[in-house]
Amino acid sequence: MNIKQYLDSTYLKTATQAGLSEEDNDTIVKEFVKEAIDESFKLIMIRPDKVKIAREMITNAKSNLLIGTVISFPEGTNSLEDKLEEAKKAIEDGVDELDFVCNYQAYKTGDVDLVKREVYSGTKLALENHKAVKWIIEVAALSDDQIIKISALIKNIIISKFKEECFSKVFIKSSTGFYKTENNKPNGATIPTIILMLENASPLPVKAAGGVRTYQEAEDMIRLGVKRIGTSAAKTITNGETASGNY
Repeated sequence: MNIKQYLDSTYLKTATQAGLSEEDNDTIVKEFVKEAIDESFKLIMIRPDKVKIAREMITNAKSNLLIGTVISFPEGTNSLEDKLEEAKKAIEDGVDELDFVCNYQAYKTGDVDLVKREVYSGTKLALENHKAVKWIIEVAALSDDQIIKISALIKNIIISKFKEECFSKVFIKSSTGFYKTENNKPNGATIPTIILMLENASPLPVKAAGGVRTYQEAEDMIRLGVKRIGTSAAKTITNGETASGNY
């Protein structure tokens, strides 16, 4: 199995989080982009302010590598207006895919209407600009019942508001990789949570983000039915080695 076209190679640390200068952090971004081009991965996932860097490199390399970015990352609590403005700027800078962090905290407190509005509006913006969109639900922050219900909620919004040919461009994604769990519990995709998502998101595709550390685990996720895998160790995994990080 060639898993490279399932992999979203990911680097989402700010300079502060990485303990680096902005210049040194940009160097790492460029290294990730170059690696993704050289290895023919599906996509490079980076912060919104790095999209221009990636677009220039990909254009110069005449590569088909896609660029993804995150919106309202990692908490997802920005206002709908702020989320849309951040997404519009990324579109202007040349992004291909928009990974919105769903306001899962609002969902947990019962503000389902807020989640409905942002899923509809964010998806509409993306599709109107011919971009794929992913909704990150942060499975580690949710119970199994909440994973089932929010996956179904997003699915029902999409199938009721958009045409069938759009469904394949709207993903439900498991995790940011930045959520802090207690007692060393997984903060990313696991087989049980991905099964819940697949069962309740269909016909929308699912992206397993975080927690996939080996080639075998990637294969297992693909065989389950996921269409994308997010990892900061894409080359390590494709080389048959075990990734050391949480994402």
